[in-house]
Amino acid sequence: MAGATVRISPAARHALREIASRTGEPMQTIVGQAIEAYRRQRLLDEANAVYAALRDDPEAWTAELEERGAWDATLADGADPD
Repeated sequence: MAGATVRISPAARHALREIASRTGEPMQTIVGQAIEAYRRQRLLDEANAVYAALRDDPEAWTAELEERGAWDATLADGADPD
């Protein structure tokens, strides 16, 4: 596995070591999990910002709600979901 050196603050290194000690997981695993959690949070934050902007535009928001209504009708089309 290829590696990289990343500088972190002494406080971050201390926290990382503490988490590793408590969980028994390698620091590399914890860093990977933290990065993935951050990536997911950023994705949600960005999606929320886009929806907030959409809601701030009454015409666009009305169009969004109409489209949702059209899609909702397809869920009750009588087809067997199994």
